[in-house]
Amino acid sequence: MTDHRAWVRATLAHQQQDAVPYNFSVTPPAQRKLEAYYNTDDFEETLEFPIRMTGPKTVKPLYADPARFGETLTDEFGVVWTTSTEDRGVPVGPCLTEPDLSRYTFPDPTLDYRFEDLGAWCLKNRDHYTIIWVGDLWERATFMRGMENLLIDVALRPAFVEALLKGIAQYIIETMTVLFERFGFDGIAVSDDYGTQSALMMSPQSWRRLIKPRLADIYGFAKAHGRCVFHHTCGHVHPIAGDMIEVGLDILHPIQPEANDIYALKREFGRDVTLCGGISTQKVMPRGTPDEIRSEIRRLKRVMGKDGGYILEPGITLQSDVPIENLVAMVEEMRAS
Repeated sequence: MTDHRAWVRATLAHQQQDAVPYNFSVTPPAQRKLEAYYNTDDFEETLEFPIRMTGPKTVKPLYADPARFGETLTDEFGVVWTTSTEDRGVPVGPCLTEPDLSRYTFPDPTLDYRFEDLGAWCLKNRDHYTIIWVGDLWERATFMRGMENLLIDVALRPAFVEALLKGIAQYIIETMTVLFERFGFDGIAVSDDYGTQSALMMSPQSWRRLIKPRLADIYGFAKAHGRCVFHHTCGHVHPIAGDMIEVGLDILHPIQPEANDIYALKREFGRDVTLCGGISTQKVMPRGTPDEIRSEIRRLKRVMGKDGGYILEPGITLQSDVPIENLVAMVEEMRAS
């Protein structure tokens, strides 16, 4: 039996392994395809994922079915979302219509319902490398204020943006405080998109002023409690990858190949961080052939996996547009030695 925790830990320590660890996430329609093909209701267990990820409960689940929740749903922060059977929905009702926090109260991150299933989950997955999602920072601010308004605030009202991000960071740190006191697990994950397909959403200077200090707080708190730091950020993030590593990043995800030169990331940062992702989800996974998918994964294993510090994963959550034969080719090639 493979020692999954040791496998991932050695990879994070940049030790060359006989095989590259793998991971992936899917939307509900893609999940149903995999479960039907492999005749399972637990594809992570059936496919022997070395890494397991979960997060505290939320009022608005990541995938909220309108048949259960209605066509819209308000989350803990007061943001109104659409619901969907296909994806996570979209935020349509910001809770901060003005750049003013004086009448806003952040939700309580310590409520017991958020953590009620995590003890059993940690016990079930104790032989795997376990990571718990703790929240989003800039991305949460865009939900609360609206993307366009927040970008204007960055330019015209940076003090408001700074105060908003401090409040969100405190929510995350208080969440981690409960997690670290109650549960044993390996790492935390932050979800926070900073890039478009070709550039950052803001200047690197604004990112360093407003976001980097809060990441330093979050990462530092996790590292002080012996946890690894995993960060999901879509888009082109090469200009700030070094900054994220500087404040304590361990795993950079998902290094989308359509938005980044992933091999340049490996050359420049591969000794200092573990890169996770790299399988094309905009081209190869939905429109390529199974043979093309296998070939791409073999190349990633060979080049990105050299000297450790790499985890195979698609560049983003796999959607319903990926044919089952492509999903199976990916899974089989991921698991091949």
